[in-house]
Amino acid sequence: MIDRNMKNVLVVSTGFLSLFTAYGGLQSLQSSLNAEDGMGVTSLSVIYASIILSSMFLTPTLIKNLGCKWTIVVGMGCYVTYSIGNLYPGWYTLIPTSVILGMGGSPLWSAKCTLLTICGNLQAPKENKAAADVINKYFGIFFLIFQSSAVWGNLMSSLIFGSDTDIPDISEEDLQYCGAGVCIDINVNSTTKRPAQELVWTLVGCYIGVGVLAMTIVAVFLDNIDRDQAQEFRGNREPFWSTFLATFTLLKDKRLIILIPLSMYSGFEQSFLSGEYTKNYVTCSLGIHYVGYAMICFGATNSLCSFMFGRLAEYTGRAPLFCLAAANNFACIMALLFWRPHPDQLPVFFVFPALWGMADAVWQAQTNSLYGVLFPRQKEAAFANCCMWESLGFVIAFAYSTFICLDTKIYILLGVLILSMVTCLWAEYQEHNNPTLPVEEGVYDKDYKKDTDQYTDYSKNIHHIIAQTSL
Repeated sequence: MIDRNMKNVLVVSTGFLSLFTAYGGLQSLQSSLNAEDGMGVTSLSVIYASIILSSMFLTPTLIKNLGCKWTIVVGMGCYVTYSIGNLYPGWYTLIPTSVILGMGGSPLWSAKCTLLTICGNLQAPKENKAAADVINKYFGIFFLIFQSSAVWGNLMSSLIFGSDTDIPDISEEDLQYCGAGVCIDINVNSTTKRPAQELVWTLVGCYIGVGVLAMTIVAVFLDNIDRDQAQEFRGNREPFWSTFLATFTLLKDKRLIILIPLSMYSGFEQSFLSGEYTKNYVTCSLGIHYVGYAMICFGATNSLCSFMFGRLAEYTGRAPLFCLAAANNFACIMALLFWRPHPDQLPVFFVFPALWGMADAVWQAQTNSLYGVLFPRQKEAAFANCCMWESLGFVIAFAYSTFICLDTKIYILLGVLILSMVTCLWAEYQEHNNPTLPVEEGVYDKDYKKDTDQYTDYSKNIHHIIAQTSL
């Protein structure tokens, strides 16, 4: 029988799977679907700029007041508004809904990370394992389920757009402007033609439906495991500015400063794939209806590797996995710098996102796990920082997307990768020499004790410290 901690992990994972089936599909298409005047990538830049603001000022306060469960539900509602804005895309619909999504984005992700960390700390003593190992496993399971959203969301877009009867042919003259090395706006290329409006409405309508389904799943089935802590916070509030500025206060910890490049690189590498690769390689050479198929390869390998690496981390630790991901991305970046895409090389278009998904599985799951291990007592503020700096990477990458040449963007991505690996390995070295102690047992266990007899004996030790260290 599945224990309640695992049940909560599966519920939140399924909710995110449904939600990001919609948002992930829309994000992959923005640079091609709403290419006019850079409206699509501008909306993405606004999203992540808003996430930065919510990370700075909103996240810790919202989670402490609402608890993880209802923060996730509210955040999901913000994502659904962006899908609604894409029904009639324009500056007056996409930008406001982008701001709304961004304001809910950081609380959503931080609440999810906080919930998984709480579940891991609760389950560790029951399995007689180190808290870090259980947290790694839970993040691996989450990303196994969550990252498969790229498969379903992009499959929907490719099947729907593939039914378009007015798909333009791609001439050899058009192909010479694809890939790196030629600095020209490919929006003039006929291969970026927008699909029929009826097909766009069909796709976006499906995305809205799965977004509402995600909210329902979490609202109905997720346990409110930190309810007592939220009630206690509301009844005995800390000074407003203390909670409001908790994200900045944690920046006094040098370990967090060291992790900033790693978090930012996560934003750079995801924006490159969804914004630059889909537009300058796939759409330019094959057409927009192939974007979904390419991103399916990314989602499939990302999902499988997230689970596999989550288990493997128990035996290898995180550092070797970070090195593997860096080597993978380095090889792909160098290849993309010199590759001239052509429809005759069809399999290659799917190999790159598949390899990218393998590396992204490490950047997502293991980076979140590292934050959870290093800052077990400041989870809300730590994950808000993680989200904030990752979002800054997105903002920078999307902001310069329409202004500089592709090969320059690739060199920037390479530089950030190298910097992030140096600081990441330094953080791992510091944690290996001075392991962070886990949180107290039972701090988030009050609700469970009321409903389940298995926690009766456990409650007697509610204030003991977990014996195992993180590493």
